[in-house]
Amino acid sequence: MAEAWTLEQAIASIQQTEDASQRYYAAWWLGKFRVEDERAIAALLDALKDEVDRSPDGGYPLRRNAAKALGKLNNPAAVEPLIDCLSSDDYYVRESAAQSLEMLGDRRAIPALRLLLAGGIAAAVKAEGKPHLVQPYEAVIEALGTLGATEVVEEIQPFLEHDFEKIRYATLRALYQLTQDASYAQKLMEALKGDKLQLRRSALLDLGAIGYVPAGTAIANCFAENSLKLIALKGILESQLQRSSEQLDADSQQLMTLMDNLL
Repeated sequence: MAEAWTLEQAIASIQQTEDASQRYYAAWWLGKFRVEDERAIAALLDALKDEVDRSPDGGYPLRRNAAKALGKLNNPAAVEPLIDCLSSDDYYVRESAAQSLEMLGDRRAIPALRLLLAGGIAAAVKAEGKPHLVQPYEAVIEALGTLGATEVVEEIQPFLEHDFEKIRYATLRALYQLTQDASYAQKLMEALKGDKLQLRRSALLDLGAIGYVPAGTAIANCFAENSLKLIALKGILESQLQRSSEQLDADSQQLMTLMDNLL
């Protein structure tokens, strides 16, 4: 039913307060279909302040989905409200905001993201009574890498020793982006040989995100779903085409061949 909505119906659904599930899916719909209408942006920004939709743990489901949607709509009006969300008492709102700020690519977010690393790796422990850490470190570190926050290199390096593999991978990804030191990317390539499929998937997507061309063959040969390998190779190809001014150089052609073989 949701996919048959019009813009007006989606906005009306997100603005009403009687049906929490409708509001939640309306926010998802606006992001999924990348509805960049100013009315949609306004409705999602209002949803970031919602006090009605509360989960049993005290979180804000609608705010979470609104934050995710705003990252997909490429509107600078969302940057400051999403930065404000980084101080939310809902972990998942902070996580969604960090991910969306990464997508929006606005360096104004760097100071607020940096604050979430306060205390360093010693503070990066499980939140009391929660299934997650005290901060969404993976999302924050990835955002800082994408935003080119070279000033935080020394602050994120210690996270290479964190107990959680995904945080270590996020750190390798960010450090490669911030320093262009190939050793970080090569360690991500080594992770493609790991025993756990979930972690191989993470390494695949991280390599795709950083556009590391030498990883092409290793990605194609990784024991993971072809769909994910294609996503990673597509990310590398797009980065390579940007570096080569849209020209099909030898590296680009090799990447395209690897992709063709996976289809």
